[in-house]
Amino acid sequence: MTNVHQGGRVALITGASRGIGAAVARLLASRGMRVVVNYRSSRGEADDVVASIRSAGGQAMAVQGDVRDGSAVLGMVGQVRSAMGEVEVLVHNALIPYAIKSFDEISWDELGGKLEQEMRAAFLLTKAVVPGMTTRGYGRIVYLGTVLSRQPREGMIALGTSKAALGQFAHFVAQEVGPHGITVNVVAPGPVDETVTTDAALDQEHKERQAAQTAMGRIASPDDVARAVAFYAGDDSGFITGTTAPVNGGLVMD
Repeated sequence: MTNVHQGGRVALITGASRGIGAAVARLLASRGMRVVVNYRSSRGEADDVVASIRSAGGQAMAVQGDVRDGSAVLGMVGQVRSAMGEVEVLVHNALIPYAIKSFDEISWDELGGKLEQEMRAAFLLTKAVVPGMTTRGYGRIVYLGTVLSRQPREGMIALGTSKAALGQFAHFVAQEVGPHGITVNVVAPGPVDETVTTDAALDQEHKERQAAQTAMGRIASPDDVARAVAFYAGDDSGFITGTTAPVNGGLVMD
């Protein structure tokens, strides 16, 4: 068990057993943070991420928990507190399942269900970590959004709408917790290679088309997204809050 007075900041990354979450966990650990790899069902993959961090000299632990379950979230944060101390950095990356359907095909239960579960998870996690951050006078909260909140794509109405709601939620939370030294920001990638969302929504032909529409000539890797998250999770972003980082290689420009 890690002594709570030793090591770097404690960072909880949800959905960190693969893809973007795993890349974030490895990067934050390499920068000296003590990392908590949350997973819902992929215990083996989460253990692999922890092992890779430890083999590189970092500190990490895996914690199971469904981020949509209030008691599970409180239990997870309590487990982290006992082992490492208060969560100082929250990266909410866990993917809430959703239907890939057009507006014509989708039902309210599918659209509304995704919206409700997306916001429930963000709400529960934020509620669980903000008191500890407030006590310390320090906190970093980073939510994973999507470019689809600004640039609609066929079949992605459930994901785009729910992440747009998450973005507005982030603004309100940022406004309220700012005086306590807590920042709240969103990282909103375009398509990201080697992730469940992109693989489910885009075949190879669509990936190539997206790459061709991107100024950088390719779609993002999990590491591209992780670096933006790490900026918001660290001290260099201390006076930046309520913003969204568009990690899309120029697919969408303001």
